[in-house]
Amino acid sequence: MSETIFCTDQIREMIPYRYPMLLIDRLLVENERKYVGLKNLSINEEVFQGHFPGHPIFPGVMHVEAMEQVAEIACRNLLKPKNDEEIYIKGMKKVKFRKPAVPGDRLKIEIEVKSVNGAEADITAANYTNSGLACQANLILSVRSMKKTDAMPKLFTQYDKSPEIAMDVMKIMSIIPHRYPFLLVDYIVSVNGPHVIAIKNVTGNEPFFHGHSPDYSVLPGAVQAEIIAQSGCVMVLSKPENKGKIAYFMAIDNAEYFHPVTPGDQLRIEVDVPEGSSRFGRGEGFIYVEDKLVSKSEITFGVIDNK
Repeated sequence: MSETIFCTDQIREMIPYRYPMLLIDRLLVENERKYVGLKNLSINEEVFQGHFPGHPIFPGVMHVEAMEQVAEIACRNLLKPKNDEEIYIKGMKKVKFRKPAVPGDRLKIEIEVKSVNGAEADITAANYTNSGLACQANLILSVRSMKKTDAMPKLFTQYDKSPEIAMDVMKIMSIIPHRYPFLLVDYIVSVNGPHVIAIKNVTGNEPFFHGHSPDYSVLPGAVQAEIIAQSGCVMVLSKPENKGKIAYFMAIDNAEYFHPVTPGDQLRIEVDVPEGSSRFGRGEGFIYVEDKLVSKSEITFGVIDNK
């Protein structure tokens, strides 16, 4: 198979992503299992307005989303999804965020399909900038039905917003620097020692749903890991000894995705971050819709002075 190059317009015909979630500008197909994507990073992109806006950085989970999009193209003819099915991230391991990618960088996205077993594909991926390795990951892609939601959620439960919550969104914004469109926690229900319960209301007005599979509104799996990370970081940075510090995402050690998340869902995020080093935090987080576990992630983040 000779090398083939695809432009943005052709990429749009291959995968159902649109602004602001299409993360491939150009694509090189080396062979059936090796693909290379290009993503130019520009300050003119919305995500930089909300992710460390005073020092804009391309979010780690968007690295993963870019990898998934290139891998999805590579797996179309290997996993062969039906018209009513989608390719999605079923799991990820050993995701390491190395050097930051910032506006002005050009991102090279390399993926290789290592094996295909039935409806699952094992992927190795690495993203590079001119400064070197930015992110690496092992992904598991699979196929699932694009089933539409057909039930109303339970309303006004013990987790709904009330005067008794531990932190509202204004308090959260005083602790972490994230802002629209990348502030992904609406309030904190409770903090008990190393355990935090947070809430994220999922609505179709959010930018993710405008560009991620526009004909099928579903929350990207990579973003769910970010929701867990932000919930854990709010708890850690709210401690008196961490006042004025910031946290940065270092790794997703393991993540699994069990059910799709769609507009109208209320996410209950439960994260445990045991006491450890003052410079690093390791946590395990679980996301529920009502009593149904939809995803879980093991994460690592660093805590540094805000200079």
